Amino acid sequence: MISSSDATGIAAVVVTYRSGETIDECLRRLRAADGVAAIRVVDNNSDDSTLDVVQRHAAADARVRFIANPDNPGFGVACNQGANDAVADVPWLAFVNPDCLVERDSLARLRVLAAPQGEALLGADLVDDDGVRDGAARRRDPDFAAMLSAALGGAKPAKMDVAPDDSRALQQVEAISGALMLMPRVLFDRLHGFDEGYRLHAEDLDLCRRARESGALVAVANHVRVHHVRGVSSRSRPFFVEWHKHRGLWRYFRKFEAPRRDAGTVAAVFAAIWLRFPLAYLKAKVGAR
Repeated sequence: MISSSDATGIAAVVVTYRSGETIDECLRRLRAADGVAAIRVVDNNSDDSTLDVVQRHAAADARVRFIANPDNPGFGVACNQGANDAVADVPWLAFVNPDCLVERDSLARLRVLAAPQGEALLGADLVDDDGVRDGAARRRDPDFAAMLSAALGGAKPAKMDVAPDDSRALQQVEAISGALMLMPRVLFDRLHGFDEGYRLHAEDLDLCRRARESGALVAVANHVRVHHVRGVSSRSRPFFVEWHKHRGLWRYFRKFEAPRRDAGTVAAVFAAIWLRFPLAYLKAKVGAR
């Protein structure tokens, strides 16, 4: 077992909410994963079997500890709670969604790739049940100009997804998915963690942008493949998810883009984001059936 003082030790942080379908397998795999020195589960007031499963793992493995929040303060808040609760001298942090099922060597391989880069924020090649690659694993920053053009009757904005380049072990991108992120603790601390002003969605885009602007590498390990079940808890609450997705986009725009735009453009982007919301909600609702 890796000790907390080992220079290669990884603390895995898992944020749960109604994650009963996948959390058992997620934790089983994390406990068996190479290099994992600590596992912190932060539960955002689940009302299913999630906590029972987590408690069973905690009783069986001293590396597993959990925080049971009395409410749901949001993904970013919970990630920061888990990172702050983890053993302080574990030098690597991995944020792992409860529906991400790592292989035994997944996190260790990410760490080996990240270590020579100085400061790096790395993601993996995420695939679904059928082996289809998740476009969210490699993304561009949001294109608000294209979003505004579409709202005014122009062409639909291009997808944020970036095509995989398998010729490169590490593919530099603007953003990776928050479903699986590995980074040195020193980088996380320097960035002051996740922005807790987001409730759900876009906090990963925010962290990636701040990491890049600080000089860190943001990249995907194209040859480290991880199974991502995707959206187990989100399917039961499409309105909540879409509301906070759009709220997150607006916060991201205000933080990074609005200071460089005139008042008319800011107002137009606000309208474009929220006019898009009802259509996105209806699409998500139909898809959840």
